[in-house]
Amino acid sequence: MKEKTVVIFRKGIGAEESWIIALFPELQSSLSRDECLSYMTVGQHGSASYRSVLWTKPAKPEEYADLKKELESIGYDLLVRKRITKRWYETKS
Repeated sequence: MKEKTVVIFRKGIGAEESWIIALFPELQSSLSRDECLSYMTVGQHGSASYRSVLWTKPAKPEEYADLKKELESIGYDLLVRKRITKRWYETKS
């Protein structure tokens, strides 16, 4: 059985609400412990700070449906979570 990848879908705030980002909090993207792998339709994979949750808000299932489908089409088996818990974040920092 393929291992599931934890993902959190977020969207921009205010005038930036049109973009959705997928954060993979369990996949470190660099030597910085403050960055995880992320994915957007434009730009695709990249690094994102865990702090990006401060300037984004949770995306609703209907808002991230297309991005989720795109990720699954490239091989991800996703486990959608709503947030990064403080306890989890503190173990990474």
